[in-house]
Amino acid sequence: MLNYNSAAALRAFLDEEGLGMRKKYGQNFLINPQVRKALVDALGAERGDEVWEIGPGLGAMTAMLLEKGLTVRAFEIDPGFIRIIKRLFADRNFTLVEGDVMKTWSGEKPAPLFLGNLPYNVAAALLADLIEKGRLFSRMVVTVQKEVALRMGASAGTPDYSSFSVLCASAYKVTPLMVIRPSSFFPQPNVDSMGVLLENRNVGAYPSVFYPLVRSLFASRRKTIKNNLQVFIASRFGKKTEELCAHILKENALDGRERAEKLPIEVFLSLAKSIENMRTYK
Repeated sequence: MLNYNSAAALRAFLDEEGLGMRKKYGQNFLINPQVRKALVDALGAERGDEVWEIGPGLGAMTAMLLEKGLTVRAFEIDPGFIRIIKRLFADRNFTLVEGDVMKTWSGEKPAPLFLGNLPYNVAAALLADLIEKGRLFSRMVVTVQKEVALRMGASAGTPDYSSFSVLCASAYKVTPLMVIRPSSFFPQPNVDSMGVLLENRNVGAYPSVFYPLVRSLFASRRKTIKNNLQVFIASRFGKKTEELCAHILKENALDGRERAEKLPIEVFLSLAKSIENMRTYK
């Protein structure tokens, strides 16, 4: 078995196999065993549970999951790493999905658990895609850029609060686990990372306009929600924009001068419900 705790050992193995790290895939191996253990433990998985693993690389986390008796469905894009992990885990309770996870996840059988040392360049997009399309997990543990993690768990009125914050809060309770320094990775990234736990809130379905509305209200952060709401209503109804906007704001006890970054998720949900009910408005 590979020595996953040594950058030198991993570098030597890559050289021996004729492999290299591809910057476009955002590849960084987590070589800190204590951090790996903490992330796997945070899943709260029990023997026999199924888990999706995103970006297994050479299999450091995969090996830990399999040792705990879990069934692993891993998603990997790098052809070289695919060759290695097929060889390492061929006789284990392990399935590999080859290709870009952004294109392959929707065709796969859901699992209750999700673990991923997510590439910085796709982390937010992947999480948003899963949430918006309703592929929710009972628990997710992800490693992302610290900046992204702060946005995931931000509250209304704080500097990091964004449409992504609302998106994550709509489905999950977001809990930061630990800051992970660059020295815990090979090669070392230029920024800190953070482990994050997401626990399903089981809140049910949202109105179909909820996510598009949230994005629209955050689209121009300097504008008031009245201005952004008018643009959104115009795109949906095409007429009576000011009249509809005034009605919706009044129904939600808003004067329109508020800004999206100050509004909690409950207000976005209430606005979305009002807009859904306005479909028959004359």
